[in-house]
Amino acid sequence: MSSSSSAAVIADEQPSSAEVDVEALEIGLLTEAIYLAYGYDFRRYCYPSLRRRLARRIEAEGLASVSALQDRVLRDRACMSRLLTDLSVNVSSMFRDPAFHRAFREKVVPLLRTYPFVRIWNAGCANGEETWSIAILLHEAGLYERTRIYATDMNGAALDQARSGIFPSGRMRQFGANYSAAGGTGALSDYYVLAGSRAIFPRSLAENIVFAEHNLVTDRSFNEFHVIVCRNVMIYFDRGLQHRVHDLLHNSLGSKESLDSSPHRDHYTPLDDDVRLYRKTGART
Repeated sequence: MSSSSSAAVIADEQPSSAEVDVEALEIGLLTEAIYLAYGYDFRRYCYPSLRRRLARRIEAEGLASVSALQDRVLRDRACMSRLLTDLSVNVSSMFRDPAFHRAFREKVVPLLRTYPFVRIWNAGCANGEETWSIAILLHEAGLYERTRIYATDMNGAALDQARSGIFPSGRMRQFGANYSAAGGTGALSDYYVLAGSRAIFPRSLAENIVFAEHNLVTDRSFNEFHVIVCRNVMIYFDRGLQHRVHDLLHNSLGSKESLDSSPHRDHYTPLDDDVRLYRKTGART
């Protein structure tokens, strides 16, 4: 075979430009650049979700491509902050999924009463609706005074919102309905005061809450907990990253995402299958 024919064979084996997924390459470069420049690791996030969120930020910034977004993110820290908000899971509500909170009252609270002091980790707390819900639930159960809640998120702006205990007053009707359906013993309005368009929750409910930055993707376990609440977070991760986070949660005690993909699934027994409440077997306390 001549050298020219050999070269032709090699050329035929290369993908055409139409076969290359340029957008996927751009997204890979963007996530790598974000990791190197800012330390946030989105390289193993669920691709369809990541792609949709990036598309919304590209449109909001008035840009035409992922590459253009990468250039702006690397040169404009404010743009990175806006993108981080898009990529974070910040949409929640107080007493979201009331069946979960009702099961927590009925099946977890009796177990917590057996401990002299309780440590709870709300991993990926977003804007804090779930954290404040847990505080109210424990207050009504008479456990709050001997509980420390660690509320963590990778997004500092979301943590500031969570720490404030201030939420739009327009959301209180839905929050109140959730609270009642979750087995609340009074009225949610007993816990806040209205100031214009804001509902302000009392600082006394935050006395035993520690708000801190923590990235489930890159950071390690920092304590041992009796309960870990981690909901609607790992659905945005690919399978390999889910395994990594399950290791982190297992080493910290337990888990509240689906355990179907966890390498530690045999180390838990269900307290309530319907709302995915699990108890770690043989756990140190």
